[in-house]
Parts: sequence; C-alpha cells; structure tokens
Amino acid sequence: MKCLLIASESAEVLFHWADQEFQQNVQKQYGASQEDGQGLPAFEDSISTLFAPIIISCITMVDRLCDSYTSFTTENHHIYVLHQFDECLYIAVNGDGEEGEGDLRRKIYVVKKLTEVLFGMVTLSSNLLRKELRPQDTEQRSRLWKHLQSLLQTYSHLRQDDQSFLVEAVERLIHPTLCEQCIEFLERRLVQQLNSSGERAGEEVMHAFILVHTKLLAFYSSRNASTLSTSDLLVLIIMAQNMYPSNTDSDDPNPEDVESTSGSGPESFYTPEPSPPDSDSSSPVDKPGRGSTPVFEFVDPDVQMAEDSLQTLEVPPPDPSTPRRVFLEVSLKEGLYPMMPHSMYCLPLWPGITLVLLTKIPTSAVAMSVYTFLEAFAKLEKRLSEGQEGSAATRGQRTIHEVRSKLDKFIKALGPTEIQSGQLQKEWTEFKNLAFTRGGPGFSRLLIPSCKKMKTQLCGVYRQCFLLESGPSHIPQRLSPGLQERAQTMAQEKLMDWKDFLLVKSKRNITMVSYLEDFPGLIHFICVDRSTGQMIAPSLNLTERNTSELGRGPLAQFIKRKVWNLVNTTRRYLQKGYSTVTFRDGDFYFCYFLWFENETGFKLEAGDLPVLSDDSAPIGMLAWDYYRKLLRYYSKSHQGEVVKCYELLTVHLGVIPAEIILQHCRQLASKLWEPSRNPLL
Repeated sequence: MKCLLIASESAEVLFHWADQEFQQNVQKQYGASQEDGQGLPAFEDSISTLFAPIIISCITMVDRLCDSYTSFTTENHHIYVLHQFDECLYIAVNGDGEEGEGDLRRKIYVVKKLTEVLFGMVTLSSNLLRKELRPQDTEQRSRLWKHLQSLLQTYSHLRQDDQSFLVEAVERLIHPTLCEQCIEFLERRLVQQLNSSGERAGEEVMHAFILVHTKLLAFYSSRNASTLSTSDLLVLIIMAQNMYPSNTDSDDPNPEDVESTSGSGPESFYTPEPSPPDSDSSSPVDKPGRGSTPVFEFVDPDVQMAEDSLQTLEVPPPDPSTPRRVFLEVSLKEGLYPMMPHSMYCLPLWPGITLVLLTKIPTSAVAMSVYTFLEAFAKLEKRLSEGQEGSAATRGQRTIHEVRSKLDKFIKALGPTEIQSGQLQKEWTEFKNLAFTRGGPGFSRLLIPSCKKMKTQLCGVYRQCFLLESGPSHIPQRLSPGLQERAQTMAQEKLMDWKDFLLVKSKRNITMVSYLEDFPGLIHFICVDRSTGQMIAPSLNLTERNTSELGRGPLAQFIKRKVWNLVNTTRRYLQKGYSTVTFRDGDFYFCYFLWFENETGFKLEAGDLPVLSDDSAPIGMLAWDYYRKLLRYYSKSHQGEVVKCYELLTVHLGVIPAEIILQHCRQLASKLWEPSRNPLL
C-alpha cells in the first residue's frame, strides 16, 4: 500500500502515483460516502481531498512557525514522510510495512532528481514547474504522469532486485578484452562517423555507451566532453530500462543448466569464432528462425540457452524520430553547470542490449548563459536577505557587475519577436532602474522581489528554448533517422558474435566460486569505488526460473534479504558518523568498512566523519551525491592529494573467527581492484 504525491501550496495535485491497493482503499473510502445514484469520484479528486488537510497544515506550520513536521505515523501504522522543495510539497506514504522512513525519503529525492533530468532549470521556478507537471490539456497531463509513474515503478523494481541500484553505483560487465574492443569501436568508428556526418543537424555526440540489462559493457566520452556524473548515469539507465524493459525470466538460465555456470568467474572468458562471410550477415536484424542452423556455436551450455531464448523474443521497434530531451550536469574548466540540455537516443540492439547516445544540442550555450545569470541573481538575493546591502551585497561577486552588459547582449541575441524575451527585457529594465539608477534604492532589501522576478523570467526563457515546441513550422534538430539506423546496425554487426554470451554474462558477471578457495566462509560481498561510482559484487539473480550459487528457494531469498538489510543498516550508522560496522546476526557475521586512499593506494587516516540529522537527504549517489560531498569534506585535510573513497560489505558464516574475517576483508579489498580484473574505461 504505497503512494507518492507532489502538491502545490494551494493543495493542488501536481503529480501522484499509487499502487493498486492504495487506489482501492481510497475508492472504497470515498465511494462509501457517495449518495445513491452517483458514480465514484475521479481518483485525482479523491486523493486531493484525502491529502488536503495534511498539505494545508504543513504549509500553515511553515508560514506561522517557520517549521514543520517531516514524518508521522498514524494509528493504523501508515507512515507519512514529507519534504518541501521551494513551494512544492512531496509526500510519500507506506501502509504495508515494506518501507520505512528512510526508504520513503529516498523515494522522494529520487522523484525530485527525475524531475530535474526531465525539466532542467524549470524546477528552480515553482510556478513554471507547476505548469510543466500539470499541463492544462488533460491528455497531455495523463501522458506525462504515466511516464513519471512508469519511471518511478522502474526505479522501485531495480532497487528491489538489482545490487547496483541498492548501493547506487554502476556495475560494469567484467570482460576486459571485449570491453576494450567496444570502447575502441565507439571511439574510432561510431562516434567519429556520427560527428562527421552532415545528417546530425548540428548535434554532436558527447557520450556513447552500451548496456547489457543494467550493466555497463563499454563507455566512451569525446575529448571535449565533460565527465558524466554517476547520478546522471544511473538515471539514464533507469530511463533506458523503462523504454526497453529487460525480460529477465526469458533471459535467465533454466535450473538444470545452472550447475555448469559456476566456473564463469572473472578469469573465464569466451572468444567465439567469427561468423562466416554470408551475404545475409550484414543484416543483423534478421534473426534465424527456431530450428534453423545457427551461424555460430558456443561450447558453454548457458550461452546456448540464451541463444534459444532469444529466438522467442521480438526486438522492440526503435522510434528514432523522438529522442528524449534530458538535462545533465556538465563540468567544464569555467565551472560546474547543472541541468544542461542533451538529447538521449536509446537504440535497442537486441532484447536486453541497448546502445545509448547523448548529444550536445546546438543551442546549449543559451542554457549555460541562463545558469550564469541565475547564479548571479540567486547569490545577490541571498546576500540581501541576510542583511548585506550596498557594496557589501556585491563584494567578492565579480559577476554581478558583468551581468549588466552580458545580459543586455543576451536579450538582444534572443530577438525581439520572442514573447518570453520581451518579458525578460521588461523585468531587466525595471531591475536596472532600481539597482543602478541614481536616486533608486540600489542594492537593498527592496531589490529582493525584482531578483525573484528576474530568476522566474530567466527560467521562462530556458523553458521556451528547451521544453516547448515553437509551433508547426518548428523543425526539431536531431540526428536523422537514417543516421540512427546506421549507428544501430554498426553496433549490431560489432556485437553479433557476442550477443548471447553477453546476456548470460550479465547474469553471471562475477561468481563466488572464484573466491571460495582464497576466502573460505565468505558468502557474499559488495565493493564500491565511490570516487568513480562503480561497484563489484557476485551475482544475486533470483527468479522463478533462475537460481544462484546460494541455492534456490527460501534460503537464497533469506540471504538476499540479509544483504539488503545490511546495506540499510550500514547507511544508518554512516549517517551517525561511523565508518566501520561489524555485527553478528544468527549464523552470519556482517562487516562494513569505509576508508580513504591516495592515488598511489596508500590508506589514509580515517578521521571523523560528519554526523547527519535523521531527516537529512538519503546517503547515496543517485538523488543526492553524499560521497562527493564526503570527499570534499575529507580532502580539506589532505590538500594537494587525490583522495579516493571505497566501501566494502561482506557476509561470512558466523563460525569463522573474527580475526580471520578481518584478514579476509583486507585481502579482498586489495584483490578486487587489481587492474587485470577490470575493463578499461
């Protein structure tokens, strides 16, 4: 029984998601109050009525007391978690006991991150965000809400079943040879050909990567591209999975085949024979029918199983004419620019294998200018609100005096025909009259409303440039459909001989068998490099048709629940400032370590970690990058050094002595990040 709601200060519902049980409960509650002969009220009306008292009371407390509640539990044990971002109130509810306060708070922050990726800097203006989340057109609103609801459900599913989303780090497919070949292919063939084509309509491919389910096979960024943050990459994986969901039951091995997969550890690689030069081999989309002679054959039975399962699946038809507009963080030498517009092309190669292209659009410089101006007005507004007036408000703020000439040029470049440009010009003229005219109030608190209006108008220009269609004559700039199809075909030809192996490898990326000889008694581990946002862990894929090295049935599910609970427990301790946690739970012994190293691998002294409040943002890298802030905090005491952060979680049998377990953890940590075990990125 779950629900999530976004509401305005006037108690208007801007977005809602609820599972079937919650919907039935609401309809039953409000249907019983209806008079005879009247139909059930619309669910949106019912949920608005249900949450209106909570929204109003929360807004009233903020208005009267400058404080509010962040969570509460009702008599029937329903948990409500609330968080206000600007003028929008987010409420998450759980009534089945499957989620706690931390889970609900994390879900709220994830939805906030999703809106930032979908709407960019429009999220900085509550009034404009309300227009985006709740369009006047009912059909458009329904499509948008269904898309957001689907993204939220995809995230919830991945967090429940995928270790990479449990710890919020990217998992790479471990096969150095193939990964290196794919990166070379992306760099020297795919991206180079796309960026040199005349059909790219001014767009430039900045990043290209290949996903096998949720695992990263290869990633390439062009030389002038910014580093793609882990947070943004995780959201892009969610979006790719939402567009082309993995059919895990169809891709999973049959139970009788599992015994033969235990040897596919990090050192076991397969190199298939190349396909014969058949005249039809250049058309990778044409797949042989069931019973036909295979073009190539693997010795491993799991790979043969995956080949058989692929025969029954249809490749979802790509829609190259409608790339997704996404807003991602860009880090340049000039500074950090959040929510810069990109186009996302998600091209399915086969079920479970996807090529993703991220392009820089020709007008992205407008977004950088808008952010520069927004930052200047936000800093000025903050200083004025703190009581710093006159020269104190602009001291050390070099950009506020540059804004005058740069913004004049920016508005002139937009053109007088744009409606939003005219409104921006009007507010800017009023601001200059107040701030720079002799006899005006100057830089005083009276300038705060004008700062707010300028920020709203700048967000409006951003919205008009990157989120609104300009009309029927508008020709969207994007890679041509033919160019996208060629990119898809090139990638399919490259991976044709590997596709079946990759699907199996994604389910058996790392196996515990490879580590049992060196670490007897070790049941499971997760190791995360928080500096790069990457993780390594043995596979834990448990479905009705699939088993794992932990077995099948209640025991395997029991171990999986223990691992998920361990991650939640260690986050609570990390929130309180603990970097090491060890405890015994029944027949198992759990360990967690967080430590820092310099670039030579020398372990640095831990020091004191910051203690966070119970209602602080959730620890992770998806919605709020806690570890980036932690590295900045720790690096203050290690000036001139490149500091890296690692985490290790282990599960041992409880009969193993504690000193042996600690020795295992030290050896395992040094072994996992050996260069020979990881593909090049």
